[in-house]
Amino acid sequence: MAGGKESPRQKMIGMMYLVLTALLALQVTSAILEKFILINNSLEQSTGAANVVNDNTLRGIRLTVEKSGNRPNDVVVIKQADEVRNVSSEMIAEIDRLKQDIIEKAGGGLDETGNIKNASEEEKVAQIMVGGNRNGEAYKLKDKLNTFVTGMGKYTNAKFSPLAVDGKEDPIAARSSEQRLKDFAELNFAQTPVPAALAVLSQKQSEVRRIEGETLRALAAKVGAEDVKFDQINAMLSMESKVVVAGTKFKAEMFLAAYSSGVQPRMSLSGAPVRMSNGKGMIEFTAQGGSYDKNGLARRILTGSISYNTPAGPKTVPLQAEYFVAKPSYQVETGTMPPLYLGCANKLSIQSPQLGALWNPNFSANGAQVIAGGERGRITVVPNSRTVALNVSNAGSLLGTENFRVNTVPKPTLEYYVGGTKVGDPRGVPVSSARSVRVNAVADESFRNYSPDDANFRVTGITVTLARGTKRVGNVTLGPQGGSLGSLAAEMAPGDRLIIQVEGVQRRNFKGDISDVNMGNTMQQTGLY
Repeated sequence: MAGGKESPRQKMIGMMYLVLTALLALQVTSAILEKFILINNSLEQSTGAANVVNDNTLRGIRLTVEKSGNRPNDVVVIKQADEVRNVSSEMIAEIDRLKQDIIEKAGGGLDETGNIKNASEEEKVAQIMVGGNRNGEAYKLKDKLNTFVTGMGKYTNAKFSPLAVDGKEDPIAARSSEQRLKDFAELNFAQTPVPAALAVLSQKQSEVRRIEGETLRALAAKVGAEDVKFDQINAMLSMESKVVVAGTKFKAEMFLAAYSSGVQPRMSLSGAPVRMSNGKGMIEFTAQGGSYDKNGLARRILTGSISYNTPAGPKTVPLQAEYFVAKPSYQVETGTMPPLYLGCANKLSIQSPQLGALWNPNFSANGAQVIAGGERGRITVVPNSRTVALNVSNAGSLLGTENFRVNTVPKPTLEYYVGGTKVGDPRGVPVSSARSVRVNAVADESFRNYSPDDANFRVTGITVTLARGTKRVGNVTLGPQGGSLGSLAAEMAPGDRLIIQVEGVQRRNFKGDISDVNMGNTMQQTGLY
């Protein structure tokens, strides 16, 4: 069946068909035969009632066309409606002929009380409808019924389901492994008593009248379709903007908007269909930015159309509307473009108060790795080149590209300690306290404050030499933490010198990766007194 809500009469007929199908699967008894006769009588009465309704629909079409002045397009509709009635009546008459053949040839006619003489006869029903070589009347009926359905669809472009299907296509029979293998004729007329066969045919007649009725109603809707009658009127207010800055003017247009509840328009925007609600198109999409002017606005044009059916075919009304997309603003937390440090975790916060809850950015970069933080807009940028271009997007739209300069990590300061005294006093260090050496690699204070996880420096090793005049008395090698000078301390005398050489400096970054730091000359001397 075509889509749409079923009427109570259609629901009743569907229920009868379900009962009929169930009864066909049961062993035939006189009580069941009586049920078949009852169903057949009900279906025939329903078909007759539908015929009266359809005739009234045709009369209504004629009357409407006459009142409208018999316009050419409306007269064409009358001709089509007459064709629908004639084709449907021919189909009904063909089925009536088959019903009469079954009553006479299989049922033995009617007795003096009007009842079928041989109601339980099954074999002769099969001979008439199925035939010996599948050449019975049911096969011809199947083609005629489905041709009828296809023909009705051409009048309104409606799509009706076939009226005659095989077991595998029948929603009930398909559930049975045995029944689904049968064709239309075997499914409905093999091993079927006379009343059941008549009920099956009456059900098809009822469906014919139903489809005829739907087609006639569709044709009736075409009459005067060009005369759109507006029966729904709304008061509308079209504002220039829903957001108004204090001190500026609020501007809007107020007007009446009318539409017809009897017309089902089809609306499209940029070639795509628009969702309908109560006769109105509901438009919602994400505005795409780009190509902004100096004021941060991008001009856009909406192109669409509204179509509705007329007897001559669909009528389309085009429309165009202009709107502007404003470039969303955002700000880096510092307010300026800070320098980034090469290979370090540079933490940035980029926010857009203008977008508020709609701010859900994503970032990409040329010359750096971007690591998302736990909060929207908070990221870590790890540069791998001397310049970084950070792309800021929101909801799939690129908002802008920010360029950063990249600095190398500042070298640490080496602080030398002998016996706990920081080297630097011009007098030197007392011999009595020169028992150990330690060197600290101290990070630049501003860099340590900016990225403490990247400001981890250490000395890898120390070599200490005791010198007396131009002679080297001895030396000792210490680990990264420095340490005791051991036996070298016993040989020290006032006037000697200690030469401290740092073997290397390393830095551990936020990932835990270790890299060497080129410190240049790392030798330091101090005198002893």
